[in-house]
Amino acid sequence: MEQNTSLQQQLLEAGVHFGHLKKKWNPKMLPYIFAEKKGIHIIDLNKTVEGLQEAASAMKSIAKSGKKIMFVATKKQAKEIVTECAQRINMPYVTERWLGGMLTNFNTVRKSVKKMQSIEKMLNDGTLDSITKKERLTLARDKEKMEKVLGGIAQISRVPAALFLIDIGHEHIALAEARRLGITTFGMVDTNSDPNKIDFAIPANDDATKSIAIITNYVVAAIAEGLAERLAEKDDEPAETTDESENKETKFEVGSDEDRERRRRTGGPGGADRGRGPGGPGGPPRRRTTGGPGGGGGNRPGGPGGRR
Repeated sequence: MEQNTSLQQQLLEAGVHFGHLKKKWNPKMLPYIFAEKKGIHIIDLNKTVEGLQEAASAMKSIAKSGKKIMFVATKKQAKEIVTECAQRINMPYVTERWLGGMLTNFNTVRKSVKKMQSIEKMLNDGTLDSITKKERLTLARDKEKMEKVLGGIAQISRVPAALFLIDIGHEHIALAEARRLGITTFGMVDTNSDPNKIDFAIPANDDATKSIAIITNYVVAAIAEGLAERLAEKDDEPAETTDESENKETKFEVGSDEDRERRRRTGGPGGADRGRGPGGPGGPPRRRTTGGPGGGGGNRPGGPGGRR
């Protein structure tokens, strides 16, 4: 309870509770509105804490499973905060412009990313030294433009498992693509937005820098915990595997000794009693003979009347 109280205090100080003007509200946000003051709606911070903790828990489990969460914030006041937070936990982010089809047409976007990476590689390794200065400058500018838009998603090879949005109204194209593909969505929802359009709504002021920073940092801390737990589990697995393999090797060695001893006693393949005759243990080794009916036993080449 104390933790919730202190979190509420931090949210209050950051101005998370300030909504939009009453005339701009979305009626579907009614359950999250605490009161109205001077024509401005005040968000219920109890609901904010609930939504924030629920979203953080879900994002932690996604990160722990090894999946990616994409951060989307193209609003001016959110760009720097979200870029820094996403880079800290090595998650993809879009803070410049959302390209239409970035999720629904992901393969084409990946081609653009590969083109950007190939230009960067050629510029660095001297492959383009033979071209003119103007051509080199043009390629460098193209790379910068692509890097500005695609730099945050350069490291992902498949569609992310979830999206975290700052202002779902502003990022409506990204939200529509995510819903079409069935991707889990998280986001800050102000009093002028529809919370039913998103899977995990965090009712909060999505215009103030402090408000964006406190919410984003909270979910990033939860994701970092999930990643740390995943890493800890990975570190434990090889040790268990090594122990199992050592046990198997020991069993194999023991089994080999036992097998050799058994073969030696019973005269099986590779044993010391191999080749004994039917006369029982201790009998002389049996030899092949060509003796006829008058042969004098299996130990001599031939008996009286036999042929050599």
